[in-house]
Amino acid sequence: MTTSPVEPGDIDFGIARVGMTLVSRTGVTLASEMDAAVWTAIGLLAVTSLGTLFYLGSRMDALAARLAARMDAGFARVNARFDALDARFDSLAARLDAHLDRHAG
Repeated sequence: MTTSPVEPGDIDFGIARVGMTLVSRTGVTLASEMDAAVWTAIGLLAVTSLGTLFYLGSRMDALAARLAARMDAGFARVNARFDALDARFDSLAARLDAHLDRHAG
């Protein structure tokens, strides 16, 4: 069994080439186990990111609903004040019409 030596400047990952196949040396973690660990970390990161995204999305929806309710209440208050002001203008217009009728008559 001939293995390819590690050349100067190369990183020794503990994997040797025997013919056309790659095999791990004795006492070295297998590449497939490392792949499983990497994919597990990627999966956990993806699940955590998606969970955070959905959590923050629901929080933003709740805040938007609260803001909309407060704005509706504020607009209702402003509309009530405009209605009261409109009533005052109507009464002033009626008084002015009555005054002009008395003097024009």
